[in-house]
Amino acid sequence: MAAITLSDVRKVYAGGVEAVKGVSIDIADGEFLVLVGPSGCGKSTLLRMVAGLETISSGTISIGERVVNRLEPAERDIAMVFQNYALYPHMTVRQNLEYGLKNRGMAKDERGRRIDEAAKALEIAQLLDRRPRQLSGGQRQRVAMGRAIVREPAAFLFDEPLSNLDAKLRVQMRAEIRRLQSSLRTTSLYVTHDQLEAMTLADRIVVLNAGRVEQIGTPMELYERPASLFVAGFIGSPAMNLVPLAGAGAQAFDNLPAALAEEGRVLGVRPEHLELTDRPAGEGEVGLAMVVTSVESVGAESFLHGALGESGPAIAVRIPGYSRVEPGVRLRAVAPRALLHVFDQTSGRRAA
Repeated sequence: MAAITLSDVRKVYAGGVEAVKGVSIDIADGEFLVLVGPSGCGKSTLLRMVAGLETISSGTISIGERVVNRLEPAERDIAMVFQNYALYPHMTVRQNLEYGLKNRGMAKDERGRRIDEAAKALEIAQLLDRRPRQLSGGQRQRVAMGRAIVREPAAFLFDEPLSNLDAKLRVQMRAEIRRLQSSLRTTSLYVTHDQLEAMTLADRIVVLNAGRVEQIGTPMELYERPASLFVAGFIGSPAMNLVPLAGAGAQAFDNLPAALAEEGRVLGVRPEHLELTDRPAGEGEVGLAMVVTSVESVGAESFLHGALGESGPAIAVRIPGYSRVEPGVRLRAVAPRALLHVFDQTSGRRAA
């Protein structure tokens, strides 16, 4: 196992396109770090630079005590799990697991030991004599993970490994990956565009936006105290309500302290922190009035979407259970002031 350090890493493509803009990250030995962000934010490019599949334009990448900038992928002591599995179709599962070990000249007994341990951990022992075409998507992903595990590398790199699976399998494989990483304690760098995946897997999350780091923290740090409007809108489902405190937005809330209601700020409140009520906002609360425009009921909870006032900014409220509220209905809601977020509209950074 080994720590991974990225120091002011940049990637500039031909034509001056800068995909990664001075990223610095310290990944502790045994840590599970997730890179998350929208398409085109630079997360896969960053992962490929750590793997050695992409050259870096400037900066330093270290794995353990070694600077690996100029090392080939095979020399970096890492194992990568791809979203397309990358299994050899003409080989059995056992042969796929064994292939890299044979190329390294490993003794047959040691190869067998590693394969048996990985197969047991991943519950694929009964699949060792099958070929990839005889496996389901989830089983193929387990084999791809097994191929990484048998190498016993210094670090695992995951490139959106669950994106090809259906929703149910993604949930199962998330739990499997987290269980294995907790057991193996191998340093892991994981890329995804799915913020729910990031929240459930990570020890810490790096939120990337346009090639830059927006925030690094634990899942709850990002949820409870997002550092920018981008993070506030990206982490959480549904996304945080973000209301500019100008025009209709300035009049949308009642009982809002003057210290928070400054021009040029954006007020944030999560849908799950709003409570529907008929009473006015009490001490330590703010209130709002909304007109419902649509309702999404998903069984255990419902999402009410609407506008503040008559035609103000969009607002969403999450409530437990099934909702019979109809579009056009006027509702009131309150939220604790302690759970409000305030951002500077110009810089996009957190103000309070």
